[in-house]
Amino acid sequence: MNRVLTPSYDEIVTRVERDKLWDFPGGVFPAQQKELSNQTPIENIDLPQRLFIPLKQHIGVEGQLLVSQGDYVLKGQPLTHSANPFSVPVHAPTSGTVTSIGPHISAHPSALPEQTLIIEPDHLDKWTTLQPLQDYQSKPKISVLEAICDAGISGMGGAGFPTHIKASPKKDVEFIIINGVECEPYITSDDRLMREHAWQIRQGIDVLSHLLAPKQVYIAIEDNKPEAIEAMRIACQQSEQYKVIPIATKYPAGGEKQLIQVITNREVPKQGLPIDVGVIMHNVGTCYAIADAVFSGKPLIQRVVTITGQAVEKPKNVWALIGTPVAHLLESAQYVAHKQKQKHIIMGGPMMGFTLASDEVPVVKITNCLLLPTSNEIAEPEAEQPCIRCSACADACPASLLPQQLFWHSKAKELDKAQDYNLFDCIECGACAYVCPSEIPLVHYYRVAKAEIRVEQEEKQKSDKARERFESRAARLVREQEARDEKHRKAAEARKAAMQNKGNDAQDKIAAALARAKAKKAQQSQAAQETTERPESQDKQTVTQQTSALSENATQSSGTSKDDRVAAAIARAKAKKALQANRNEAAPEKDNSLEGETKAPISEQPAVKPNESAGQSKDERVAAAIARAKAKKALKAQTTQDGEKSSSEGSFSATSTKESEKPTESDQSTDVVSSVPRSTEPEPENTHPSVSNTETKTKDQRVAAAIAKAKAKKAQSSAHDSAQSSAQSANSEVSAAQNAETQASVQPPSAAKEADATQELDPAAQKKARIAAAVAKAKAKKLSKEGAPETGEEANKNATPKTPKVETSSAKQHSGVVQTATDQTTAPSDAEQALDEKKRRIAAAVAKAKAKKAAQMKSSEE
Repeated sequence: MNRVLTPSYDEIVTRVERDKLWDFPGGVFPAQQKELSNQTPIENIDLPQRLFIPLKQHIGVEGQLLVSQGDYVLKGQPLTHSANPFSVPVHAPTSGTVTSIGPHISAHPSALPEQTLIIEPDHLDKWTTLQPLQDYQSKPKISVLEAICDAGISGMGGAGFPTHIKASPKKDVEFIIINGVECEPYITSDDRLMREHAWQIRQGIDVLSHLLAPKQVYIAIEDNKPEAIEAMRIACQQSEQYKVIPIATKYPAGGEKQLIQVITNREVPKQGLPIDVGVIMHNVGTCYAIADAVFSGKPLIQRVVTITGQAVEKPKNVWALIGTPVAHLLESAQYVAHKQKQKHIIMGGPMMGFTLASDEVPVVKITNCLLLPTSNEIAEPEAEQPCIRCSACADACPASLLPQQLFWHSKAKELDKAQDYNLFDCIECGACAYVCPSEIPLVHYYRVAKAEIRVEQEEKQKSDKARERFESRAARLVREQEARDEKHRKAAEARKAAMQNKGNDAQDKIAAALARAKAKKAQQSQAAQETTERPESQDKQTVTQQTSALSENATQSSGTSKDDRVAAAIARAKAKKALQANRNEAAPEKDNSLEGETKAPISEQPAVKPNESAGQSKDERVAAAIARAKAKKALKAQTTQDGEKSSSEGSFSATSTKESEKPTESDQSTDVVSSVPRSTEPEPENTHPSVSNTETKTKDQRVAAAIAKAKAKKAQSSAHDSAQSSAQSANSEVSAAQNAETQASVQPPSAAKEADATQELDPAAQKKARIAAAVAKAKAKKLSKEGAPETGEEANKNATPKTPKVETSSAKQHSGVVQTATDQTTAPSDAEQALDEKKRRIAAAVAKAKAKKAAQMKSSEE
């Protein structure tokens, strides 16, 4: 909501038209000394030997250097640049070389050094390329503002505020006031500028009017400058919007707030700006610089400076280049040093100016006067006296402040209390110090207090920014740490989940493996049960076939039995040799167990009973007992010659069967085979050949049972070997089992084992081996039928006969004598023999079935 301004625009215009203006409180009337310097036109002076150009000559921040030491610059070339809106560039006042860049004494009451660029002119005045704005009214306003900013124009009335900022307000403008009052008693620079360049000032006003679009433009000039008033009226007479207003001479009528109050009777609020009351104010020197920048493209590189005072021979106004040393200006005005007790140079007027610490201080954009008074003209300041509280300072203050309160708080460094009394509303006009009877430099105390407050504020701003940066950094570190912690937490959870998944996978694999093993075991158990149930029917069929085969071959067995046994032995030897070349792996523990059982009857060691063998199972022991009983029954009715042949055939069969099942024990198996039929050592004759043959047959049957057991173990272990070896071993076992099953109807278990050894021989040899095995079985069956039955008591006595020594067995075989005295001891075991024979066949069939099943499962898994 816009604040209603009083008085209104119409009321202000009406009063101005009637020349009835308002007044401001306070003020003083110092003696006027303008006639010293306003009598001659503005002069141009020679170039100085060096130009000192401070990088900051305005309110705001300094720009960044565009040149470096040793660079050659042209007149009007920008030396600095900044993107900050509160910054304007500085330009080279003339062509020359940059000799140095460094700190130099500043044009400030503190004389603190500032970064300064020093140029040595070449006196050629070579201009850089200028870019004026032709027909600026058709250009966008932003282009005009950029041209003003690039020209480096800032307020030339003393404040140094960037002009392009004042020319682009965000509020509506009712009045533009052009300040030509120049209230200081010695300064005449604006007076001479309006007299000589009123038209160019009018051009600058036109540009500002185009940018600000005000309702009314007032040119305020103090009534002690009639020539300037007349010149500006002539220049502005063609525009009804422009009006020249004479102002009563009163100090400080040229102050911004005071002049606004005089014309509009509106007061700028505390810590406010003129735009807050609908007013924009510019100095006449600023208008001249704007016209130069827009219509000629020239930057602000010079200004009018008044050189006055009774200590110079020729007071005047000159065009001074920015950066010209004060000493060079004094030389041009013919400074008379002896008229001063000590060199006393005041930059500005006697009311608001300050004494320079050196004449090497350069001219800057806000420099408008150099005053060199004599001792009589301006008396030396006397010693400061205590304040008498006369209130003269309060009466003279144009801002309606309490100067004595500000003085006390400023002197006591009570800066907070000084600010409570509106210290920064003081315009430093010097009216209070001018009327002070105690000669107290009040403005000096105010300036120092303001400077200290600004320093504190800057430090506070820096500390606030540092704290914000620190807090921001701390917050950022906390966020980063939280992010890292979160990342680590997620990574840990991911690893934990991965481990759990891995453990679950492993457990699943283990469970699956156990399930497969259980399923396989169940299948094996089921297959074993089925195999156990089948042999009974198969045994009956086998017995029938064997009986018919024996009846057919009985007539032929007597003449050909010897030759058949020799052929079978040869076939078994060939099978053994072939298996030794094809099989590379063997079971050492099985070989050792079989080796022990094979060597037992040969090495004259006491034979172990079948039921005492550690490696034999119950079924195997039963099979061995059946084999022994059958052997006894077969030998009981056999004649001496037939008993000898049958015993030799049994030895060859048992040895060959063992050799076919144990190919890796080649040397030991060969010794077993050769030692039985080829033993030539003389042995004492046994008077009981029937008993000897029976014991030999029992030993052979036990060896056969051990071989069957080893074969079953080998079939089970081969299923868990490596893929290739398992496949080969399983295939070999399957082939052996299949050959054995095809011959089961015509062969006994011993002959089936021999068939395993002959499966890899040529067809002729395999045929001979099968014929030999069949003949042997037929003869054994025939002998068992011819034997007489024994009584149960004798059978019980001879159920577990001891195994005789190898030497006795061998001697009985070669002697050919068969005794029948043992018929009474072997006859009672006829029923037991039949039972043992049945169990032995069942065990052999189960072993073959397991081997076949293992091979099939292994091949299916691969």
